[in-house]
Amino acid sequence: MPPFLGRPRAGARWRVLAVVAAGGALGASARYGAGLLWPTEPNAFPWTTLGVNVVGCALIGVFLVVLQEAWHAPPLVRPFVATGVLGGFTTFSTYAVDVEHLVHGGEVATALGYLALTPLAALTAVWGAAAGTDRLLAGRRAPA
Repeated sequence: MPPFLGRPRAGARWRVLAVVAAGGALGASARYGAGLLWPTEPNAFPWTTLGVNVVGCALIGVFLVVLQEAWHAPPLVRPFVATGVLGGFTTFSTYAVDVEHLVHGGEVATALGYLALTPLAALTAVWGAAAGTDRLLAGRRAPA
């Protein structure tokens, strides 16, 4: 831990771990539910996983800007929502498995497209959502 942050007490670490785990269970359950609602056929483009990752990244962008600029939330809200819920909801491990399945299924071009599109779309989503949220909140801030 960086020296300027100090060393958290043991009890504080366990509380953070507990809220991240609880949030992760909620986020992973939501991701699983999305997969049940919109299943992907074998060797087909994994639109559901792409959509979950893009939506999750956009929500992270919105949440972190709101947290920093407009809402003084309790200390455990950020690890619960950003790391737990949204970290559990986004699924880059499934993204990697999807690429592997596409390659082994003979869909190499689809796998390469998906391999490139996912991080590009996810980064665009988080940046765009954060920038848009920052602009929306700009009118609420006091002039400098």
